[in-house]
Amino acid sequence: MIENPGSVPAITLVLVDDHPVVRDGLRGMFTAEPGFEVLGEAANGVDALDVVGRHDPDVVLMDLRMPGGGGVAAIAELTRRGARAKVLVLTTYDTDSDTLPAIEAGATGYLLKDAPREELFAAVRAAADGRSVLSPAVASRLMTRVRTPAAPADTALSAREREVLVLVARGTTNREIAAELFISEATVKTHLTHIFAKLGTKDRAAAVAVGYDRGILG
Repeated sequence: MIENPGSVPAITLVLVDDHPVVRDGLRGMFTAEPGFEVLGEAANGVDALDVVGRHDPDVVLMDLRMPGGGGVAAIAELTRRGARAKVLVLTTYDTDSDTLPAIEAGATGYLLKDAPREELFAAVRAAADGRSVLSPAVASRLMTRVRTPAAPADTALSAREREVLVLVARGTTNREIAAELFISEATVKTHLTHIFAKLGTKDRAAAVAVGYDRGILG
């Protein structure tokens, strides 16, 4: 984030989409909204790696299907490199073959391009805070797609782990979870590690999807 004296730090972004008109629209939208700053753009996943490496943004808005390098491969490579940026997928596609690979690759969230602007702004803010963001349509698809057998007794979530997962599903940060449950952030991270292992997931978004699928989250 870029700090301005006397104001809240601006959330910095990189826009990745193969359509210039889409990038222009997003740039104009975020430039006009206080609290955001667009640092760079890329037309495909390969170029995105270079732009993100040079600018180190807080959030990357990533399309998926792009000539010259798709979004899923770029997300996976950013994850492999340990990039600080959170990736928020913004695409027109919500098919099974698009949603799950993007989340598994390390995307923090997944929105469709028909999302209202205020929803998009809120999603970027949430992503910058490390919270998972899934559009209702995508969440529904993930719940349908991620079908796993009921967990054996030795891998069932404990009562505390269920509490943590419920808070994660609400978009609560680790710090907020720690305050709510009167535990340390380190303990929250330990619970999340156990939750991911028991649910067979790699991140918060996938854990929430599996939690809904298994009925843990109702």
